Amino acid sequence: MKFSPVNRTANSVFDLFDDVINTPFFTANQMMKTDIREKDGKYYFDIDLPGYAKEDIEISLYNGNLSIKAAHKTSNEEKDDKGTVIRQERYTGTCERSFYVGDAIRETDIRASFNNGILTLEIPTAEQKEKEEKKYIDIL
Repeated sequence: MKFSPVNRTANSVFDLFDDVINTPFFTANQMMKTDIREKDGKYYFDIDLPGYAKEDIEISLYNGNLSIKAAHKTSNEEKDDKGTVIRQERYTGTCERSFYVGDAIRETDIRASFNNGILTLEIPTAEQKEKEEKKYIDIL
């Protein structure tokens, strides 16, 4: 619902209410929507992280569990000509999600990129073994 009072001026009290009413509220699950697809022996995770920067994201691997954590803090302050605070807002948001990827996966096997609010992870589906070469045995 949007307020529409007659003869409303910009930066009025009604604008503050509009900001509050029209601001989307997200839960952690809504903010970390994840698409997982398999292609060419790899899993691709596309994780939505709107409003976060690359520096806000932490990815860790422990005991086969891949954890993604995003934390963001902002503070906005508006002052009038005299330096008196007329509006001050703060936002702190954190979300975290974990996936079991298996004990055979190492951190060096995982590739990560972040572009336009989407974190993309590339993870092998199985333990990648080195190609075995033919070995010769010397006869003594």
